Amino acid sequence: MEEKLFKKYIILWLSQSVSGLGSSMTGFALVLWAYGQSHSAMSVSLMSFCNYVPYVILSLFVGSFVDRHNKKTIMLAADSVAAACSLAVLAFLLMGRLAVWNIYVVNAVVGITNAFQQPASAVAVGRLVPKEKISNVSGMNSFSGNLIVAFSPMLAAFLFAAGGLPVILLVDLASFAFAFCVLLFYIIIPEGEQEKTYDSPFAGVAEGFAFLKTEKGILYMMLTMALINFCSRLTYENILSPMILTRSSGNSVTLGIVNACMGAGGIAGGIIVSVKKESRHKAVAIYVSAALSFLFGDLLMAVGKNVFWWSAAAVCASLPIPFIMANQNTILYRKIPAAMQGRVFAVRNAIQYSTIPVGIILGGWLADYVFEPFMASGNRLAGMLGTIVGDNAGSGMAAMFLCTGICGFTVSMASCFNREIKKLN
Repeated sequence: MEEKLFKKYIILWLSQSVSGLGSSMTGFALVLWAYGQSHSAMSVSLMSFCNYVPYVILSLFVGSFVDRHNKKTIMLAADSVAAACSLAVLAFLLMGRLAVWNIYVVNAVVGITNAFQQPASAVAVGRLVPKEKISNVSGMNSFSGNLIVAFSPMLAAFLFAAGGLPVILLVDLASFAFAFCVLLFYIIIPEGEQEKTYDSPFAGVAEGFAFLKTEKGILYMMLTMALINFCSRLTYENILSPMILTRSSGNSVTLGIVNACMGAGGIAGGIIVSVKKESRHKAVAIYVSAALSFLFGDLLMAVGKNVFWWSAAAVCASLPIPFIMANQNTILYRKIPAAMQGRVFAVRNAIQYSTIPVGIILGGWLADYVFEPFMASGNRLAGMLGTIVGDNAGSGMAAMFLCTGICGFTVSMASCFNREIKKLN
């Protein structure tokens, strides 16, 4: 029975990977479009900010809903709303009325759907995948996710040149239709027994936090990962695209190469995780991997001044990420009872990802109004930093990578020595 369910999961994984490729191409194309309209790092930051804020807020309250409702139905409904958003963008574009603020609204709606879809998907993994294969499945997810990161920019650039943004949006909608049909007609997600009915969403939140009070190691892991996410989102997935575009004179091919290398690093890490034996010291593996990502990824991105060094930094930053995800997922699925996974994963999302919108909006503001003006001011300290990160346009954002590399490395290594976290090994 377990083998049959696992085969079902493989089919689901493949279909969702196809859908993810379509949505990733749309996201890449919209970032280029928005930055081309405003030439501001803040405009790109606000796109991610509008996505994460509703996601984090709603994640506190959806756990009990996910636990007591059909996971497959939740996933189908959430994906359908996200597809409707892509359709809306296409309609505005064809009417010649697409504006940056439209993308902000669409991203906010997608963030709401993700708040339901992700914990439902996480519970579905626990129902379809044997516990001894959780680490391998995390490696598979990292592999597919980073394969998408590697190839979606190139495919998006090709399709954009061939037919423009409408073609990319149509491909996105077609990939959604394929994944929707696979989930609807082929996948059956077992439903566990319902413990009880909750009078309010706050009851589920309370039970999720009550569980974390008894599992302090997991709580501390979530809190430290929130700090790591903050450092990461100040730069990567925030000002990386504006920095590369600024320092390469707006060369989208260069940005595509760097993104492809970031995906290639993640692919390599995902392959290693999916075939290697489970780590004996899972908590240590999480934080050492994060420390290495900051040390070699962020610092190399800061001092690099051409596509070769930016690409090398992208590989170094992304290769350790699958090890973080795999070991964290293994710990969570083994520690959290199946009947509570929706609530605890939802609370985890709220805690662990709560710092992301703060990092995103702060990163964009710091880039546009603090670091870039400071590096162009002729200040003596700016001159000293300029010998490390350069003194041309974009050097302020490069200096931010220098800061996050140092801070992220320090937080990651310090977390290794937390007594409760060490017990998770």
